[in-house]
Amino acid sequence: MKIGVAGAGVMGTGVAQCFAAAGHDVVVADPDPRALASAPERVLAGLKQAALLGRRPPAGPLSAVPARIRWTGRLDDLGGSEFVVECAPERLPVKDELFGTLDRLCPPATVLASCTSAVPIGRLAAATARADRVVGTHFMNPVPLKEAVEVVRGTATSAETLALTTELLSGIGKHAIVVADGPGFVVNRVLMATVNEAIAAVHDGLADATTVDRVFEDCLGHPMGPLRTADLIGLDVVLDSLRVLRDCTGNPVYTPSPLLTELVGSGRLGRKSGRGFHAY
Repeated sequence: MKIGVAGAGVMGTGVAQCFAAAGHDVVVADPDPRALASAPERVLAGLKQAALLGRRPPAGPLSAVPARIRWTGRLDDLGGSEFVVECAPERLPVKDELFGTLDRLCPPATVLASCTSAVPIGRLAAATARADRVVGTHFMNPVPLKEAVEVVRGTATSAETLALTTELLSGIGKHAIVVADGPGFVVNRVLMATVNEAIAAVHDGLADATTVDRVFEDCLGHPMGPLRTADLIGLDVVLDSLRVLRDCTGNPVYTPSPLLTELVGSGRLGRKSGRGFHAY
């Protein structure tokens, strides 16, 4: 199947790697030349990491995987795709415009899937004339190492689209966990509130970041505390997700902590920048 990926950031390259490793031809489009320039190296690093950790081997030689991915700065090049995964920044105007554009570019049968962390799928579907072919595919970071995908069925998503999506995910070694639509779905409705409160605990002086994470890891058995999780996701992504959740729900629990806003403003974005709540 011809797969399109809109976005060459960390999430987009991870998604592209998984589909290419399973034997699909993939086109990744991103208007940002900096993202495109670094994306192939990130795929190669991801392939090496997956191999070292004994993850599912690719279809054919490892060296053949990058050749299945085409990188482009033109969204028009996604027009021939049969299944498109949107991995754009978590901002409502950006996603609304992108889904309208993809709807015009792609054949009517093409499924438009979103990797959004928080935007309701029904809202994205409303920007198209194919609401029945719009679905949420909330991959987790790092995509090649996570086996589950939170699949979001919008109120208009057809049974055919849902079946196609779950089958396609199964073919790349992922299992789908299907949930209903709503801001943040299940994972981020709960996780973002938890992360935001963990940040508030640091901001209020209850404990430092290391101690907050240790409480969750040692007392509750979490493999990774909420602040290390936030660093892994990207603090800028967490901030954008919280703003979307606040705007879509009106719930003040999603109002970003001032400390989070301060860290993002200073360029401390987590693992990808080398420093967030922890140093890497």
